[in-house]
Amino acid sequence: MLRIGIGTDTHRLVEGRELVLGGVRIASDRGAEGHSDADALLHAIADAILGALCEGDIGVHFPDKDPQWSGANSLELLSRVMWLARERSLHVVNVDSTILLEKPKLRSYVDAMRENIAGVLGIDPGCVSVKAKTGEGVDAVGQGLAVTAQAAVLMESN
Repeated sequence: MLRIGIGTDTHRLVEGRELVLGGVRIASDRGAEGHSDADALLHAIADAILGALCEGDIGVHFPDKDPQWSGANSLELLSRVMWLARERSLHVVNVDSTILLEKPKLRSYVDAMRENIAGVLGIDPGCVSVKAKTGEGVDAVGQGLAVTAQAAVLMESN
């Protein structure tokens, strides 16, 4: 059995926060605002997996009103989502993801993101695609006000 899931996440960029994407700390003068570490990439991947499982979204499982998840490391959140998948005898075949961020440029961070994601999902980094795009000056991303991530996952039963 094959299942496909799609996820997306957007966070406002603010001063005084660290920017974390794919579990990697990014050198930036502004970071993503959120209840957890606000890692938009990992949140989008978690949403894609939850979508493939027909289990709602990340907010259902880790509500921002619950103090337990305040400042949570999104690698841990993704690990918990993978536990649900494994309980259903499903594993991730591959991930295709895109980060939309005007600046800073992310190319030098992509390999570390792929390694982090692959490690949590239990797959080869060659099965994880992370692309970085700018907003070309358009909308909140292009104006440097937000970061958005999108992800698609293919899952298969064990």
